[in-house]
Amino acid sequence: MDIRHLRYFIAISEAPSLSAAAAEIGVAQPSLSQYVQRMEHELGVRLVERSPRGTVLTHEGQLLVAHAREICASMDRLVAEMHDLSGSTRGKVGFGLPPSISMVMSVPLAETVRVELPDVRLRAIEAMSGYIKGWIEDETVDMGFLYDLEKVEHFRVIHVLDEQLFFFSAPDTWPLDTPPGTPVPMRALSDLEMILPGPSHGLRKTIERHATANGIALNVVIEMDAMTQIKELAARGSGHTIFAPAAVHDFVARGELLKAPIVEPVIPRPVYLVSKPTRSQSRACRAVEQITLEVARDLVRRGIWEGQLVDA
Repeated sequence: MDIRHLRYFIAISEAPSLSAAAAEIGVAQPSLSQYVQRMEHELGVRLVERSPRGTVLTHEGQLLVAHAREICASMDRLVAEMHDLSGSTRGKVGFGLPPSISMVMSVPLAETVRVELPDVRLRAIEAMSGYIKGWIEDETVDMGFLYDLEKVEHFRVIHVLDEQLFFFSAPDTWPLDTPPGTPVPMRALSDLEMILPGPSHGLRKTIERHATANGIALNVVIEMDAMTQIKELAARGSGHTIFAPAAVHDFVARGELLKAPIVEPVIPRPVYLVSKPTRSQSRACRAVEQITLEVARDLVRRGIWEGQLVDA
């Protein structure tokens, strides 16, 4: 068993089936199955349970993949540190982005890194903030954007900007007496049919916290933890929603949704760039971090990412 086999097993743990894992890493499925069988024979344990619905790791497989991640991350750091000593900026950088930030940030970030850091391989992963916290902790990713700092006191944090939450509605179902773009008191939304993420979602918690503090109860008729589907439903007139403008930039640009800033209270949401200080940052990570801040600031100044810069 070598580092290559460990990377293969990590790919298996992240894919719904062996065939999907094989396609992801560019290995024939029969060969990948043989690799797994050899590892199981060498270790003397069952690592993967196979079924018509796909593959599931056994307890032993979960333990192996946890160690495999640590070993591969350590190897990646070793290679990055050697590259640093050579004076070159190259290597892999994992980046976690919440969906609403990914909407405006992922493409310009990837394009800028490709042009300015041609020897750096950026892997951008879109996920909810809770997953990103865990990935930074276990070093699945090197850095990521977060909206809150709960349970991340030991992380390295850069406060990039503050967003404000807006009300969104389809043009033909605009429900307010005031025109789009005019600030709307949150209390004016209490009788409207709202489409929001479920109670455990960070955005929903932020909205409910401010609503409760001001004695406002929202009428949530649909709960869905999927940003794209919420936007689609709102654009179809099935209800109204609340987001940071960055999350709905595409629908607003096409004229499918109209917006108004929420006031009384204003609902702010900070955006942080976070990494784990206990790991030695490679030259590639430091370079990507700097480019990330530059791209974010440029997007804000151009009005594409609406917010107030903090560390300008």
